[in-house]
Amino acid sequence: MIITVKRVLLTILVMLLLIAACSKNKTLQTTEQKLDRADTLFSQKKYAKAALLYEEVSFERKSASTARALLRQAESYFQLNKFIDARLKYSQFTQMFPDHPEASTAFFKIAVCFYEESLPPQYDQGETELSINAFKVFIDKFPNDERFSNALEYIRKAQYKLLEKKFYNGYIHYRMKDYSGALMYLREISELGNTDRLDKLALYYEALIFRHQGLDTDAKESFVKLQQKYPGARETAKLRKHFK
Repeated sequence: MIITVKRVLLTILVMLLLIAACSKNKTLQTTEQKLDRADTLFSQKKYAKAALLYEEVSFERKSASTARALLRQAESYFQLNKFIDARLKYSQFTQMFPDHPEASTAFFKIAVCFYEESLPPQYDQGETELSINAFKVFIDKFPNDERFSNALEYIRKAQYKLLEKKFYNGYIHYRMKDYSGALMYLREISELGNTDRLDKLALYYEALIFRHQGLDTDAKESFVKLQQKYPGARETAKLRKHFK
């Protein structure tokens, strides 16, 4: 009788182990199926649906599958222009898998997301500054990455945006007749020695401000610089009558 009970218990234990093993295999298979389905949706550019499946896979914490799903989920959001969501997922990836071969991609995309989140230059430029910092982190971590030149170009565009912000600040102060405040921003631009739209406008408004202040010598100096650098510009023509 005792032997029979032991056999029954042993049989039950074996069956439970087999059920658990089958359940585990089924779960693994389900994870792979979800990942394959998500990849198919991603390739079909059905990014919203793909992101949901990638989310499910990443929650299952299956090491390699989790890393791939998390990165693809971030990319899905990126393709949908959901840059905040994408950035958060890329950041999660770098935290969970700092030594992953695709970590460089995640760091690069974090910086791109910040840039894409940034507002037009007349508004707050917090995200623009964050993008510059993020690209510098990428360059420091991966100096030999093939996207090095792309990162530098993004930094250049972001820095130009910050210059545009300075110009708008100067222009607002000019309109408010706060000429000292306006000059503080405008001279930061003109003293860079660039030859572009912002430099042209900065010199133009400098000359106007000096005229308003009765500083004829300074006004003439700004006009001469404007005329030498942009002889055919509309701004030069408008000022020329005041400096014959």
